[in-house]
Amino acid sequence: MARKTEAGSGVRVVPANDASWEDLQAVFGERGDAHGCQCQRYKMGNAHWAPAPFEARAQALRRETECGHADAESTTGLIAYLDEEPAGWVNVEPRVAFPGLRKTRIPWSERVEDEDDPGVWSVTCFAVRAGFRRRGVTYPLAAAAVDFARERGARALEGYPMVPEPGQEISWGELFVGKRSVFAAAGFREVSRPTKRRVVMRIDFEG
Repeated sequence: MARKTEAGSGVRVVPANDASWEDLQAVFGERGDAHGCQCQRYKMGNAHWAPAPFEARAQALRRETECGHADAESTTGLIAYLDEEPAGWVNVEPRVAFPGLRKTRIPWSERVEDEDDPGVWSVTCFAVRAGFRRRGVTYPLAAAAVDFARERGARALEGYPMVPEPGQEISWGELFVGKRSVFAAAGFREVSRPTKRRVVMRIDFEG
């Protein structure tokens, strides 16, 4: 099984456990939404995430990613390097690993879905390091997430991107879920539109 994915000019994507914790934290930065969240909002759910101190969130992510442990049996995401500098992150896991998704109702609106189906995986967030944004880093991350989920036995992979209305600006913090164009380029198709600003994108794997 491939341990890393080459995708896009100068971009290398690896499972998080093949990267260092310091590289992941470099992507998140020292302040801002990604740093504060530590990719735990959907893992913990708002009721537990909001009061959790930063240290608890960071410790949880470190356990989940197993950064620096190449022989770990599992990891929870991928890290992109642009010209060998840590530049981006995507969280991709079985959908059941994100209890917070049950509260949002976004994945379930207008669809009949088994919320406990372990074969359906989700891409819940992207983070791109300051100084590396608007350089297309999320596109190879999304493509690598597809391979990552498929190789680990996923039956399908979903994402829940924002769709800005014409002329409407979206802050970088809102785009942590990704853009529709990023998922479409990776082979996802739209399966529902639960709100004016959010769509569910999905790719089903054969066999």
